[in-house]
Amino acid sequence: MGVFDRYAPFVQDFIYAHEWESLRGIQVAAGEAIFDTDDHVLLCASTASGKTEAAFFPILTEFWEDPPSSVGALYIGPTKALINDQFYRLTDLCEEAGIAVWHWHGDVSSSHKAKLMKRPSGILQITPESLEAMLMRRHAAVSRLFCDLRYVVIDEVHALLRQDRGGQCLCLIERLARLAGVRPRRIGLSATIGDPKAVGAFLAAGTGRNTVIPRVEEPPRTWRISMEHFYNTDPQADESENQTTRNVVEADVVSLEPQETSPEDQALSPRAALQPEGQGCLSTAVVPGPPEAPTDLAPANADPGIGYIFEHTRGRKCLIFSNSREEAEEVCTTLRSYCEFNGEPDRFLIHHGNLSAAIRESAEEQMRDDAADVSIVATSTLELGVDVGRLERAFQIDAPFTVSSFLQRMGRTGRREAPPEMWFVMREEQAEARTLLPETIPWKLLQGIALIQLYREERWVEPPRLDRLPYSLLCHQTLATLASEGELSPAQLASRVLTLTYFHRVTADDFRELLRHLIRNDFVEQTETGGLIVGLAGERVTSSYKFFAVFQENVEYAVRSGSEEIGTLCAPPPPGEKVAIAGHVWIVDEVDHERHLLYVTQVKGKVPAYFGEVAGDVSTRVLERMRRVLEEHAAYPYLMPHARARLRQARHVARSSCLTDGPLICLGENSREQTMWCLLPWLGSYAFLALERLIKIKCADELGIKAFSSSRPYFITFVMRADERAFFSVLCDAAERLGDPNELLYPAEIPYFEKYDELVPESLIRKGFAEGVLDVAGMKARVAEWGRRALP
Repeated sequence: MGVFDRYAPFVQDFIYAHEWESLRGIQVAAGEAIFDTDDHVLLCASTASGKTEAAFFPILTEFWEDPPSSVGALYIGPTKALINDQFYRLTDLCEEAGIAVWHWHGDVSSSHKAKLMKRPSGILQITPESLEAMLMRRHAAVSRLFCDLRYVVIDEVHALLRQDRGGQCLCLIERLARLAGVRPRRIGLSATIGDPKAVGAFLAAGTGRNTVIPRVEEPPRTWRISMEHFYNTDPQADESENQTTRNVVEADVVSLEPQETSPEDQALSPRAALQPEGQGCLSTAVVPGPPEAPTDLAPANADPGIGYIFEHTRGRKCLIFSNSREEAEEVCTTLRSYCEFNGEPDRFLIHHGNLSAAIRESAEEQMRDDAADVSIVATSTLELGVDVGRLERAFQIDAPFTVSSFLQRMGRTGRREAPPEMWFVMREEQAEARTLLPETIPWKLLQGIALIQLYREERWVEPPRLDRLPYSLLCHQTLATLASEGELSPAQLASRVLTLTYFHRVTADDFRELLRHLIRNDFVEQTETGGLIVGLAGERVTSSYKFFAVFQENVEYAVRSGSEEIGTLCAPPPPGEKVAIAGHVWIVDEVDHERHLLYVTQVKGKVPAYFGEVAGDVSTRVLERMRRVLEEHAAYPYLMPHARARLRQARHVARSSCLTDGPLICLGENSREQTMWCLLPWLGSYAFLALERLIKIKCADELGIKAFSSSRPYFITFVMRADERAFFSVLCDAAERLGDPNELLYPAEIPYFEKYDELVPESLIRKGFAEGVLDVAGMKARVAEWGRRALP
């Protein structure tokens, strides 16, 4: 009997109603794994491949045949938007069968939640934070709600592997299973996993089950990619070439089928077809050069890159991705100023985590309207699998930090049988006459090329980091357990928390040190009988709704205009100043610091936005591929005229200065007969950070290093008294003698990274950073490599 024949009748009817001609490979493989085994399942397939249906068709079939007596399946999604989207999709599927679908997060009405509490059944869709709240505040009801829980489906599982949030998710599943006395199967869904075996092991951790990872051959798909470069002010990199493409009407994007071409032809042809193995044809988007920006089309101080996006979103539904909320606000405001200047209706929306739910959901709803001529400027909030209708193309401003993010954003388009399409727009300031050599390199352009080439050539995606020392999360789960269960003896508490699989590297001594610190600071209180309860300071922390989230948050002020809530801001300016949020500019009328409220009135203009720091973690593999981009002569067919010209310039500079021949480049002598140097390690963010510290802490005095400046993770500049050979000799010796990673911390340094680090003993914070964050092994391997080359 085939998988389709085993589906429940209402599932078969759903497939017929949607005129599916056949099941996709991932759906057949998932059906076999779920129907025929008792193992966990990890489904890895491209975006829009039908992974959600692949997981739920067999689950719903089981529920049809044998209804669960409680919530039978728990669906954990990383964002509210994804939960909302999947709620409506599953509701349509389950309505005929009478299988209830519930959703639960901060924006869901209390009446909907009350109905679930009265009649727990079917499928519950929830975020990790709301599940934490449920375990804490409805602890007594958990066993009744989940006594027959059979499946936990984790959507976009790669997004929950980042930092502490993935660990929290795993801890929550284990705590829930213990409380309810169940052993649910876990099903992970993702389009971008670099090491499926490692993620499969993570998914199965502590359960005694294996994880089935079906290998599915997907049909070839054509990708449409272009990458263009812009200086923020004219002239551009190829002004002479650009004359032939000015004022040309935009061409249709042309998909080029795979064809036999010699390496020489492929290098010379800007339209050469690329075929990544197993994925189909990766082709360029054929577009003209950037539109000319005469004064009657662009506002004053026009930004050529944003003007390019403005022109090529007209008449199309697009997503415009930015790497930060600040940049998203700036870009949206600028695009709206183009609309106003040209007398066009505003066609740009904005979507990021600091906006109110009403504004985010309104943007999603407008994008689902196929007749609407609108585009959204977004951050990673729309990177995941939210359905916002038929999108024709995505724009990416500068390079994302990871291959995973590139693939997720690329996958937002290309649904409903259309090929995925992404246009990269790289922006850069013009170099001044006295700019240092490394600052003249277009690092973001190189990074974007490297991300594409790594996936195209090797199918490489960043593997998860699953072996950290998560002391902040340990503290959080300790308080959460005490808050939900009440008084526990130290031994009972350790058995509840320290046995959670995610804390396998944490020792009993570490946990004792944490508990003593929490007791001393009144976060935990020891009773007369020796039991442990939440202390007064701990109650202030755990009673806040913000406790449920383990990701770092800034102190936020709610922004209101009249009765409408616009969103939130960090560090608001005083009254009379302007702020940018929701794609508009507002003047601050009043700041209520006690209640964290900001009252504003909308005005015209343009100002920077500020929401807090945004960090990126770039892998060593990406940096190494960037170096190869400078070294090789390949003409990547997705590069447009400005980008091709800018890459030629960068390669010329690299060859002329021997930039990739060795890691240390002499930049010249200064007036005091000291030499300025540039070090290009080609290391990922945390190995680069370890190298910075090794030089500053262990080598700087001996080498006479001053004026140390880091542009992480690309290069380091410094003035040095010693010569090149002495540099490598001292550096290699320091790396070889480094035994304890804690030596790379400054004497009084307390490196707070995670949300609850401030509640953790300083000794554990230092240990967690040195042994769980810094990539000391990667740094030492690179330094040893330099030593073999420079010190024969």
